[in-house]
Amino acid sequence: MKPSGSSPAPDAAATGTTGPGSVAEAVAVQEELRPLVDLVGPGPSAPATVAGLDVAYAEGGDLLAAAVTVLDARTLAVVDSAVGVGRPAFDYVPGLFAFRELPALLAALDRLTTIPDLLVCDGHGLAHPRRFGLACHLGVVTGLPAIGVAKTPLVGVWDPPSAERGSWSSLRDGDEVVGRVLRTRDGVKPVFVSVGHRVSLENATAQVLALTPRYRLPETTRTADRLCRDALAEAEQAR
Repeated sequence: MKPSGSSPAPDAAATGTTGPGSVAEAVAVQEELRPLVDLVGPGPSAPATVAGLDVAYAEGGDLLAAAVTVLDARTLAVVDSAVGVGRPAFDYVPGLFAFRELPALLAALDRLTTIPDLLVCDGHGLAHPRRFGLACHLGVVTGLPAIGVAKTPLVGVWDPPSAERGSWSSLRDGDEVVGRVLRTRDGVKPVFVSVGHRVSLENATAQVLALTPRYRLPETTRTADRLCRDALAEAEQAR
């Protein structure tokens, strides 16, 4: 999937989307692609469409379903969606989780009839031990603006933001700000927002707040979660 007017994305062999053969190869891919991440953006300030990406796993871990839902950014209605079902492309290794999911997510993206203006990943971007989480990886591979919104942290320390919706505190790893801890509902646990590609942290925060008018998690994540769970259940029944 390549957005109109974007710079050429790395091919599958270079990105590891065909599956690296070892942990060392996967780390090498991350190190190779990390300099390609645009952490400034500014990204779309008023996107017309926003995509949510999520993956569900079978209980045994041998099957997954990856879903992409595209929402109208103004109404938050789903306007396009696609799923990809397959097997995890890589073993579970902390910090290399993207390699398990990337092929299925890219397959789902390729089935869309709409190129979204922004990708919202259920995971991390810059807030990653090597500063190259799933949102960064997907952004670089597709060329699309991307952000990560996670339920739990992977790295970093922070002070709790105040209880009001919209309050935030910096997520820091050493001396580096790698994201924000954002309160999307009054008095509810915050989410962890980080830049993926071609979006500033300020804009990423604004987009997450626009996508959370009623619940803690963005509507993009909620709709993608439902779709991938339904697709997984159907795939499990069929085998």
